[in-house]
Amino acid sequence: MDFIKNWRRYNRALHRDLGYLFFALTVIYALSGIALNHINEWNPSYIITNKTLTLAPVANPESLTRKDISNLLVACGESPKFKKYYMPSENTMKIFVDGGTVRINTQTGETEVERINRRPIFHTVNFLHYNPGRWWTWVSDIFAGALILLAFTGLFILKGKNGITRRGAVLTLLGILIPVIFLILYYQ
Repeated sequence: MDFIKNWRRYNRALHRDLGYLFFALTVIYALSGIALNHINEWNPSYIITNKTLTLAPVANPESLTRKDISNLLVACGESPKFKKYYMPSENTMKIFVDGGTVRINTQTGETEVERINRRPIFHTVNFLHYNPGRWWTWVSDIFAGALILLAFTGLFILKGKNGITRRGAVLTLLGILIPVIFLILYYQ
């Protein structure tokens, strides 16, 4: 009986504590959600840069040694270290370096250096948003349940003219109508 008498106090406490507990996850999913909404406009996880330059044509590319490949990389302004290289076509050499690739047209010397770097913050939050493992599924499911609880407990935080019986009811109804109107317009 005491619980029913003090339900608003328990509701506020639950809402407050869930808000504190899930603050970080809310920010993580909000940031990654914004990034993923614009995935057609940018790569939210990686910064990809391309540099083009022209080297001297490479004579007999099939007979190059590792030292020769290192010298080509230095001529491109890159570190001489590389993972591996291969010839995907007769006149194209592709060299894999740490964090990117170097593609050289051996006949013309036209060279493209592509660098791939993780985008600060967004790479990490997108990794979590993409659900990286079974244990994270549990974390995200618990978080989803907490968001539902936060939504419902939030309805009953205030009383009176700003509460759910007046102003809160109008705003809640508007919030419900936004996705409903979108779906009606989308499926028309």
